[in-house]
Amino acid sequence: MTTQQRDLDGLKALVTGATSGLGRAIAFQLARDGAEVTVHGRDAGRGVQTVEEIQLQGGRAHFVAADLGDATSIARFANEVGDIDILVNNAGFSVWGPTDTFALASFDAMFAANVRAPFLLVAAFAPGMVARATGSVINISSMAGRLGLAGGAAYGATKAALASFTQAWAAEYSPRGIRVNAVAPGPIYTRPEARDLFDSLGAATAMKRAADPPEIAEVVAFLASPRASYMTGAIVAVDGGRTAI
Repeated sequence: MTTQQRDLDGLKALVTGATSGLGRAIAFQLARDGAEVTVHGRDAGRGVQTVEEIQLQGGRAHFVAADLGDATSIARFANEVGDIDILVNNAGFSVWGPTDTFALASFDAMFAANVRAPFLLVAAFAPGMVARATGSVINISSMAGRLGLAGGAAYGATKAALASFTQAWAAEYSPRGIRVNAVAPGPIYTRPEARDLFDSLGAATAMKRAADPPEIAEVVAFLASPRASYMTGAIVAVDGGRTAI
């Protein structure tokens, strides 16, 4: 169940990886709360569909495509997007496997998308936020960044990096008006074909289930909003209690 606070009216938000899964739910929630949302993705068809569905619900959104694994593409993308008030670093992907046979190409691609891209996006958008002395950055980390998971060394390291970014950027930017926080979800029902996998991961949580995307999106929207005005540098576990047990 999502709520409608409308306390993001007049603000511009960018959600990366917003054409499916968690990013899509975040884009919908921010738009519901009044933000004008830039929907990022690589698939123009899914991007247009996401924007149309947001508009059908009375929200404001537009789509901008970019390959965040490519540094040159990021520079063009940031220029096209322009000034924003809220940045949600959600885009990324996971590859799992044993360390001794893990493909170097997969390692490099995952760090480029999951770690380098958020770093470059903050470098691009934070100066504008500083100039206006206001802004909110939310990084999507993961329980995998805190837990030792077999086969998850590389992926977990990318998500731990986002938690580290969050704290360092809070120290760097919060004195100048930018709040930087992270959400660390547990298992989320994002792909219908992987329901059994999410069920098994969810069974290991204290709540004995995986999350629905809107449950995570609500927390992201809260962190983006004035309701979280004294929160910065926080890494908020939204994992059904998995890291607590």
